[in-house]
Amino acid sequence: MGPVALAAVWFGAPYFPLLVALLAFGMGREWARLSGGDALAAKTSVVLTLVLTVAAAALGLPLIALLLAVLGSLATWVAAQLSAAPAPRWTAAGTLWLAVPCLAILWIAQGTNGRTNGRAAILWLFAVVWASDIGAYAAGRAFGGPRLAPSLSPNKTWAGAVGGIVASGLVGWAAAVLLAAPVAIMVATSLVLAIAAQLGDLAESMAKRHFGAKDSGALIPGHGGLLDRLDSLLTAAAVLGLLTLIGADAVLYP
Repeated sequence: MGPVALAAVWFGAPYFPLLVALLAFGMGREWARLSGGDALAAKTSVVLTLVLTVAAAALGLPLIALLLAVLGSLATWVAAQLSAAPAPRWTAAGTLWLAVPCLAILWIAQGTNGRTNGRAAILWLFAVVWASDIGAYAAGRAFGGPRLAPSLSPNKTWAGAVGGIVASGLVGWAAAVLLAAPVAIMVATSLVLAIAAQLGDLAESMAKRHFGAKDSGALIPGHGGLLDRLDSLLTAAAVLGLLTLIGADAVLYP
């Protein structure tokens, strides 16, 4: 999936928004199936909310996109209630959890505030998340040790968590050099994004454990579904979007 994502980021619109829309559609279907059972109304509401949110964000309407995400999540809760879905609150909360990061990614990529280099920001975000995943896997396999959260994800270790954070910090240092940004701030932000990424991974593990599922789907042989691959990116994107919203990008991208 990496080369496709990098190519879409590099060439920008309409390729990147289309990729986000396709991923949102796929993740929505997986989440609706995981949390909503056979409730057709809930499934439709989840997917429709994500698609409309991404469409509004792609058109450069972030406030409308956020409104659609919130209202769509509320509509999903109502639809899940009316269709007797097994966990309406989970279905609705998960819809918002997916919609907001999709909005954040597109908003950051567009550089709509006039300061952010959108392409560089998204490439940095991807690199931080990928480094966190790879570093965690490598350190976990190399050192093992105590489990990080055995009740949620028995294979994750504290050594892996630290390894992922260190790897992301190195990516932050490299990004600072390439972007001529303050090294300390870029490294610190990369560490925060790495922690957010690992929390997103644990959150998805908690959801799967709640619903008694091993994977969110079977789209990627040997790796599960889209949610299993993108859970870390979702939370990291949401955090970076928040930092951009409050103006921290003025420091990150001088």
